[in-house]
Amino acid sequence: MLTPRGVTLCVAGIVMWFIAKIVGSPGLEVAGIGLAAVPFLASVTIRSGKPKQIAVRRRLSETRVAPGTRMRVGLEVENLATSPAPMLLLEDALPSPLGRPARLVLTDLRGRGSREVSYSLLPQARGVYRIGPLTIDACDAFGVARRRMRLDASEELVVTPEVEDLSTPPDTSSGRGIGAARARQLLRSGDDYYTMRAYQEGDDLRRIHWPSVAKTGQLMIRQDETTRRAQGLVFIDNRDTALGREHTPSFERAVSAAASVGILLLRAGFSIRLATSENGALTFSGDGFLDALAGVASTRIPSLSASLTALRAASAADTSLVLVGAPPASQELPSLVRSAAGFGPRLAILIHPADPASAPPSRREQLQARATHATLTLARGGWDCIVLSPTTRLADRWHRPLDRPLASSA
Repeated sequence: MLTPRGVTLCVAGIVMWFIAKIVGSPGLEVAGIGLAAVPFLASVTIRSGKPKQIAVRRRLSETRVAPGTRMRVGLEVENLATSPAPMLLLEDALPSPLGRPARLVLTDLRGRGSREVSYSLLPQARGVYRIGPLTIDACDAFGVARRRMRLDASEELVVTPEVEDLSTPPDTSSGRGIGAARARQLLRSGDDYYTMRAYQEGDDLRRIHWPSVAKTGQLMIRQDETTRRAQGLVFIDNRDTALGREHTPSFERAVSAAASVGILLLRAGFSIRLATSENGALTFSGDGFLDALAGVASTRIPSLSASLTALRAASAADTSLVLVGAPPASQELPSLVRSAAGFGPRLAILIHPADPASAPPSRREQLQARATHATLTLARGGWDCIVLSPTTRLADRWHRPLDRPLASSA
């Protein structure tokens, strides 16, 4: 096929030939015919080649990255033919959150030779993306004709949510013991279920449980690999009527908060499960947990009734429950409290669907009243509550003193 430059050249040759006919200039007529023939001759040359004997392998420097991490995409282009390849224009398709398609030019690809070109990406938005397909345009030296080939192979890139470190305060002005106390409250079931056995030769001395040694006078080993391991369940209310659509500030803040607390549970030795408004609880490893959160999207489910029924079925005394979502409506709170009564420690991270600081006064009062009512109701049911705006980081509130809504209301 002809490029825009080739079409222009062809039209110019025809116009020149037509003018030569009018003025009776044989030399100009020959020049016009030659000018119009150049794009077609180039097209024949391109088609007589063998662009399908071009093989491309795509390599990602990392298949799983955090937002804001620069990564590299390498394309190894191999010429399987014995003759040199024409100039190649490569265009690698990218999802819109990753930017515009990457365009690269490759020349001097000898027969049976290979070259590698690369480009970089700086993902900013959480998600699971497919990089590809790749389009190859074989062009002549003048750029007037090209032949296109498409390679459908693609690679998956996972951009995980932002994970905040909840183990240390963000600055020295924060109370160092506050965040640790909240973590102990959430993770206390991890110390409730383990077994002890007598020391055997060859055991790791670091596993000696010294309080038991002081009581019994015998060396005792803490056995962590128990049949009853403490669990953590992270539930995200991903309804669009609650947090809005994915990639909005409130929705992404909720996913980031869920990832941060889930990683805290995993590092404490918990097995982690993830549930959403439309999916039941599924068990994940560390990487699998972040991968699942990377693909979480909003849903149009209007009610939490089915989700709360599944939540009650998954309750256990050795399971810590973490609820992440917008402040529930008043009619949903009694069902939520009843469904979560069978869990151990319960933490609610409530995120305003809009920033009260920038909302009109009437909207600000509505948001604050709904969050206050939800916090009071959940606190009466034994929950620990953290309220965030879409722009507030969880680590900033995690290390602040615990709110006492019941005391303030009294």
